[in-house]
Amino acid sequence: MSNLARKEPAVEAPPMPAAEPEAPPLAPSVAVAGEEMETLAVMKPVPRITIHAFCEQPGTGSAIQRAGEDRRLAKAHLTVHMGGIPAAIELYQQAATPNLIMVETHTGGDGLFAQLGALAEVCDAGTKVVVIGHMNDVSLYREMIRQGVNEYLVAPVRPIGVIEAISRLYIDPDAPPIGRTIAFIGAKGGTGSSTIAHNVGWCISSGLDEDVIITDMDLPFGTAGLDFNQDPAQGIADALMAPERLDDVLLDRLLVKCTDRLSLFAAPAVLDRDFEMDADSCETVLDIVREGVPCVIVDLPHVWAPWTKKVLLAADEIVITATPDLASLRNAKNILDLTRQVRPNDTAAHIVLNQVGMPKRPEIPVKDFAEAVGTDATLILPFNPGLFGMAANNGQMIEELEPKGKTADGFRFLAQQLCGREVRAPKAAKSGLFGFLSRKG
Repeated sequence: MSNLARKEPAVEAPPMPAAEPEAPPLAPSVAVAGEEMETLAVMKPVPRITIHAFCEQPGTGSAIQRAGEDRRLAKAHLTVHMGGIPAAIELYQQAATPNLIMVETHTGGDGLFAQLGALAEVCDAGTKVVVIGHMNDVSLYREMIRQGVNEYLVAPVRPIGVIEAISRLYIDPDAPPIGRTIAFIGAKGGTGSSTIAHNVGWCISSGLDEDVIITDMDLPFGTAGLDFNQDPAQGIADALMAPERLDDVLLDRLLVKCTDRLSLFAAPAVLDRDFEMDADSCETVLDIVREGVPCVIVDLPHVWAPWTKKVLLAADEIVITATPDLASLRNAKNILDLTRQVRPNDTAAHIVLNQVGMPKRPEIPVKDFAEAVGTDATLILPFNPGLFGMAANNGQMIEELEPKGKTADGFRFLAQQLCGREVRAPKAAKSGLFGFLSRKG
């Protein structure tokens, strides 16, 4: 077992914060939903390692197995065995040890340390060991750390707690933090997903004082340059075509600085080039981008391809923009179901219901839409072609045009939700078309 620097006792991941009490009704222009959130830490993906877990209880094995299916452990190879420490000792008398061994034990005192000593004798140099015990004892923890155990978790464990423990062992504590990625995708074409992505990015940079990079992944038809009144000669396509060349210096050359805190990784928006998008190239470029800023907005086109799916499911937060019609409902539900299945340890994807109340257009009621997809909308935006049309034509954001309006309030609220900041509900009104919805993640 390796001798690492001693750390404070490990604890399980904190429970999800409770939902806020129902707030007063909002003005007719915007409805939002949400709950007060603490600042969310972003865990780096674990490198390509091998992990063996030896459990005594099926529940522990199940939790570790679910952790192994998480996107942050996608590169790791994890196997779960039963039998606890004795089974691990027996196996490694005949086989090489992996990068990380996790063992569960009900034993305490001298018996536990005798087992750990026997395990140490069959461990290869550099192997890390995490013990899952059933005693919450600081003195026991300190003695295990002194003897070379790398981490101690108190059962019962949750998948997110297992992921955090493994991440802490393999991520350099002195390495700079990585930025949160927020992926925006439309449930169908024309829902306004890009407009919402750009406005939320603006609100994060201006209202929350975070550095933001907006990446426009719609290479032939992207509108980020137009929305911010920019016409860059280079952009994200140059990085995606040769991701191995991208470094901090080249990234600075390719980015367009819109404000002191907001930069744009624009799409070329031309049709005389063929763009072959590759999932690995997208991952490489976004990994480099998120090393430089605390927030990366990923504006995805409405296409479904291997690279789109990989980028979407790898994001820290997902926003699905829909309109109140049947095609949007079906597609939004399909995307939500996929994210729930593949990302069980992440917060639920957010739904933005846009263009609500378009004159003479039959619509699915907001309540019925929420029941069908299985979650309330985080933000509801009314049909307002004048405001959004003027912003688009002027190359401005909604907050620049109408900073005190309810639509700007809604974008600021969504920005707070996505960044894990304290949620400030938009101003209340005497009456509202939509009430303050209770969204459950």
